[in-house]
Formats: sequence, C-alpha cells, structure tokens
Amino acid sequence: MADAVPPPGHGLGAFNVIQVEHAEAIAAGAERAGTPVVLQVSENCVAYHGALAPIGQAVLAVARDAAVPVVAHLDHATSPGLVREAVALGFGSVMFDASGLPHDANVAATAEVTARCHADGVWVEAELGEIGGKDGVHAPHARTDPGDAARYVAATGVDALAVAVGTSHAMLTRDTVLDLPLIARLAAAVPVPLVLHGSSGVPDGALTAAVGHGMVKINVATQLNKVYTGAVRARLGADPALVDPRRYIAAGRDAVAAEVARLLGVIRAASSSRVTSSAVTGESSR
Repeated sequence: MADAVPPPGHGLGAFNVIQVEHAEAIAAGAERAGTPVVLQVSENCVAYHGALAPIGQAVLAVARDAAVPVVAHLDHATSPGLVREAVALGFGSVMFDASGLPHDANVAATAEVTARCHADGVWVEAELGEIGGKDGVHAPHARTDPGDAARYVAATGVDALAVAVGTSHAMLTRDTVLDLPLIARLAAAVPVPLVLHGSSGVPDGALTAAVGHGMVKINVATQLNKVYTGAVRARLGADPALVDPRRYIAAGRDAVAAEVARLLGVIRAASSSRVTSSAVTGESSR
C-alpha cells in the first residue's frame, strides 16, 4: 500500500481521466513533478465507456506501475452500486455524491456508504449542498457554512469534504475569485481535508492561496481537456494527411503530462503558507 500524504503546506492534485492516455499522462506528469497524485474516474466517464471495469482496470494498472504514489479514485458517484463496484475492483478512494438529495436523506445515504467503505479500508469523500447540473453548489454565488460542514462530517464519518467557496464546474476561463477567508474558517471548523472542485476556473495564484488557506485536494478536469484538445487540433492542423491516432493522440498525452507537472508545481508552491487542514491519504491498490 502506498499513501499520498502531501508534506505540510502542500496540496494534493486530483485529475480526471477520460481515456487511458489521460491516466498515462497524469502519472507521467506526477513522476516529473516528483509528487503523489490522484487519478479520478467520474460517473460520467464510466457512462462514456459503458462500464467501470475497462477504464477502471486501466487506471489501476497505471497506478500500480507509477514511480510515485497514485490513488485511484471514483469521482461524483451518485449510485451506491457503482461505489460497491469500484471497491470490488480495487479502488482505494471514492466520492459518494448524495448532494442532490434532501439534507437528511443525504446524511443517511452518505453515512451508510461510508460505513461500508470503511469496512473495506476505502477512503470516502462527500459533498454538502445541492447540485444542479454543472452550475450547482459550486456556482460563484454558493457558499458552504462552516458549522453545517462540521456537523455533516460528524454525522456521516466521511474522510474529506468538497465545499463551495466560489468555484463552478466546467469553466473554460480561469477567472474565478475564491473566498479565501471562508476557506480558512472551513479548515478550522472541519476536521477532515477540504476538497476544491471546479479548480479549472481558478488562476494559478489563487490555487496556491487556496492551499495556503487550508484547501487540500485540488480537482482538475476541464483544464486538462482544453490542453489535450488544443494539442490534438494543432497536430492534425500541421499534417492534414495524418490518420494514425497514435501520432496525434500522443500529442495530447504529452501536453497533458506537461500541464499536470506544471499544476502540481503551482499547488506545491503554497509550502511556505499556513495550512490548517490535515493531509489526504489513500491507496493505489488493495
């Protein structure tokens, strides 16, 4: 078992996988940066592949072969059945997202899933709030109350909590203004690591500041998709006769690896800042 504990003052980068090339690129970027990383497979990614097993087994294989600690994580799973499937497959970490349910139902469902996962030695992340598509609890106007967050963690037993501090999912621009004082209050009130979703919309300096104020796990998806797609478009544009997918997909993979290494450096740049929450741990395989 390998852990993914960042040193004091550092965050943990968590990047979403769509194809096996993404997993390879993320692991390569983490190796280049010399830091642990999280490979995330979302429920939407599972739907794209038609099942968890094909992409999940590929992610687990990449995690096992990496030269740095790599956590295989199921992201935004709304189905307890999908969580059970990920645990059986060997994922060491899951996010169970019951935030679309009424509060009491969210607490009950999350507590039940967490108890089952803990029995199997699996780490659980959850989210407090209501999600409406991509512009829900992490919309710029939404905020998580520190007292509500602390009570939710106590009632569910989760290992990490995604909170709303000004970000929004699937942003193509990097101009989000984070509520840094709120991050500090949440970090002081909540006894588990805080998770920043929608980090693709956050500029570099604000990501560093978020970690310095107490954010731990930094989730990135859309930014990697932008980099990947841009590199593939450029490669195809440079050679209109190119038809071998290995040659243009490789350009996307290389670009993602470089961006992951760069972003991990941004996240680690908070090492001289005060961090008030504890570190995330997980497993690359069980």
